[in-house]
Parts: sequence; structure tokens; C-alpha cells
Amino acid sequence: MILAVVNTYQERKNLKVNVSWQPSASWDTLKARAALLRKIREFFYQRDVLEVDTPLLSQATVTDPHLSPLSVEIDFLSTTYYLQTSPEYAMKRLLADGAESIYQITKAFRDDEVGSKHNPEFTMLEWYRLGWDHVQLIGEVNKLLSDCLGCESGEILSYHDLFQYYLQVNPHTATENELQRIAKENIDIGDMVLDDADAWLDLLFSHCIEPNLGKAKPTFVVEYPQSQAALAKVVEVTIDGAPTLIAQRFEVFFAGVELANGYHELTDAEEQRVRFNREIDKCSRLGKTRVLDSHFMSALESEGGLPSCAGVALGVDRLLMLMTGQKHLSDVLAFDFTRA
Repeated sequence: MILAVVNTYQERKNLKVNVSWQPSASWDTLKARAALLRKIREFFYQRDVLEVDTPLLSQATVTDPHLSPLSVEIDFLSTTYYLQTSPEYAMKRLLADGAESIYQITKAFRDDEVGSKHNPEFTMLEWYRLGWDHVQLIGEVNKLLSDCLGCESGEILSYHDLFQYYLQVNPHTATENELQRIAKENIDIGDMVLDDADAWLDLLFSHCIEPNLGKAKPTFVVEYPQSQAALAKVVEVTIDGAPTLIAQRFEVFFAGVELANGYHELTDAEEQRVRFNREIDKCSRLGKTRVLDSHFMSALESEGGLPSCAGVALGVDRLLMLMTGQKHLSDVLAFDFTRA
């Protein structure tokens, strides 16, 4: 009878009982998950955005040094495949072949950290809007989050303004040594050594800025440095009176939790190949295996190429955590990685 009322992973752990065969989440939470998935599908159905389904396995990987794919050996093919960190490349291939605006709810996999906000297998919502830029897409993400979280409309803040407010530094011009000094003044980093200025920016953002974001409503952070463009377009703007290259991308935070990452998508195949090769070279220096997605590059280089669009990936499990007031990702998953 005790097990029938002990609903959460943490409660079961505290009781020190062997319940590893049972769900990580309570049944109330699993019902909330079903309702959320239904709400998401209705949201896009009303907007005439087509649901698609792409493979989880690919012979290629992302090139981002910070995203680590899980590999799978398929013996009868004598080939290594990789579980996808997101459906991005496959969805863009559909767009290059003539698809209209599309979305997908899928599993994604990352050989990354495990913790209260991370699980090696998680659920991702990703969608692309033809003819839109990232600012238009922010409006739609804002609407979805307002519907799901019952919160007021979000605010848009620039990456530069956040660094100036919290750390009194311009992130677009600061040197690696300057950022390291600021990190030592604000974070207990010990003898930490990082690769470059972007790594120090990421550390400072995650420790000194991110916990303050989205306390009452979503915060959309825009105008990231050019070096953090990934698959986003780059444009020149004026910051502190000087011309500055920034990425047309955004990240969304609510209650200190990162929820989504969106781009005004890069459509220039030549520039994308340069970026991929640069990341692959960096991965090689770090001893990390990366495999360029030749199918995706062929789609970019095709006659029509990737049409002008904006895309965003949103963590469904994290959204459900916020909706249900849970503190640990395990408490919104049917079975977390320890029970899989």
C-alpha cells in the first residue's frame, strides 16, 4: 500500500525501497505530459503547421564541440550510426525539398551531463517557419509559452545588455584574459582552464546571468556574438557606438531554466561548410569524433537550397517541469535513465 501513494522519484529514494521497475513520474504528471503533447499538436494544427517524423539514427553527427552524440554499432551493416542530438538537419532537408512550415515532437539524445535538468534521452519540440525571421518566431514561441505556463508575455533583452548589467563588460569586445579575470572575481573556478573567450562567456552567462532570467515571465535573449552563431545568420549592428557582428539567434529562459534556442537560419551553403569544417577541426584537436552530414550539405547546395526560414528547438521535459512545479527532470519522465 505504501508504494501506491509514494509518487515521486525523490520520495521513493528517501524510503530506500527497491522500486526501479516503477515509473519515475507520478501518474498525475504523466497525465499532464499527455495533455501538454495534445496542446502542442493543437497549437500547430490551428496554425496549419505540418507534423513530420524524421529518423533518430544517422551516419552523420552535429559538428558542435559542445554537443556529444551517442553512437550505435549496426553489426550487419558494419556501420556506426549516431542517435541524433536534434532533428534539425533532417527537417531542413525536408524544407529544401519543398515542405511548408513544419514541426516535430521527437526524442533526442546527448552523451552529456546528467542532473536535475538533464537526461541522456529527452523530448524535443522543433519547428520551422518559412519566410520568417527570428523576431517573428519569438512572437510565436512567446504565445506557446503563455498558453502552456499561464504567464504574461515575455521580454526581449540583448546579450550585450545583460553582460553590462550583471558583469559590467562588453561581451563582444572583451578579451579572453579579461573574461577569465571576471570569472575569478565572481565564480569559484579554482585552476580551471577553458578553450577560448566563448567558453568563458558561456561560464559567466550560466553562473552569473542565467539564474536571474525569466523570474516572472519568459526572457528572450538576442544578439549573441558572431562566434556563437552556429547555424544562424550573422548581421552587423551598432553596439556602444561601434559596428559589431551579431548572430540572429535567441535563447528563452523562464524561472532560471533554459527552454529553447532559435535561429534566423543560415541558408548560405558555402558559409555553412566553412563553419562546419572549423568546428570539426576544433573537435579533432579535442579528440572528439564528428562526421559531416553530407546529405544536409547536398540539400543546402541543391538548386533551390534551404529557403529563408526561422527555426527553434524547445525542451518539452523542461517545459513540463515548470508547468507542474517539479524540481527534477526524473519527476516528469515515465522512466529516467536509471530505470530504462
